[in-house]
Amino acid sequence: MKPVNKQFDGLALCTRYAFMPNKLQYCGGTKDNQLFEYGIRGGSDPFLQSILAEFETMYPYLKLIAENNKIQNIFDYRVVEAYWLGNELLQNSNMNKFYWHLIDNLKLKKKVKLNEFCQIIDKLPRGMLSHHNFHVANIWIKTGHQAITQALTTMDKCRISWGKVTAVKNFQLQVLSPVLAYQNNRLVLTEPHRIVVNYKFNDKGFVVPQINDWISIHWDWACDIITEKQKNALAFYTQKSLNLANSSVNKN
Repeated sequence: MKPVNKQFDGLALCTRYAFMPNKLQYCGGTKDNQLFEYGIRGGSDPFLQSILAEFETMYPYLKLIAENNKIQNIFDYRVVEAYWLGNELLQNSNMNKFYWHLIDNLKLKKKVKLNEFCQIIDKLPRGMLSHHNFHVANIWIKTGHQAITQALTTMDKCRISWGKVTAVKNFQLQVLSPVLAYQNNRLVLTEPHRIVVNYKFNDKGFVVPQINDWISIHWDWACDIITEKQKNALAFYTQKSLNLANSSVNKN
């Protein structure tokens, strides 16, 4: 396996975000141990690409972003960053392509009730985002018009979040991070709370964090140390995703 510069390699970046939901058996195949090793060593090869191609939701979104921006490599760093964190590539979106992405690639019409499908399609003229947090807030789980604690907690763990490291202890980090809440019939992000995030298994992890570092978080796992620019992009596209989710509630 050829080592690469993790800062610029899209496959390596994608591995860090895909690992934990795969370990929890929520998506992808059954190769979480291999994903973890790739994440630790920072290398990439065709086998890693084949593992990531098994993710039935992530992979079609990456293909859509690449196609919209005429980028041949689906795992180009910019494409992967756009899906998990958000960047300027998300501005190049096509409503018709996104519609068929939902039907042909995600098989959405077969997975949700007709009224839920219509709610999602109704959002397309108001904006659509090929972003993980858009999918979490608008498609992946439906909380209806009531606050359902379990669903809200699960949604919060699945969305990509961000936080500032305040303490490093053993295999965990103490982090200040906004959390998802349901207030006045709206999904909102709170002021930063103190939370605990895992970052090591068997004394190995993807990051070597320092106090005041910004990190990205997926299923209570520290995926990456991110820049201020990446943190701001993630916050921006997360809020846009929540605004679209709330628009369905307010319309009904």
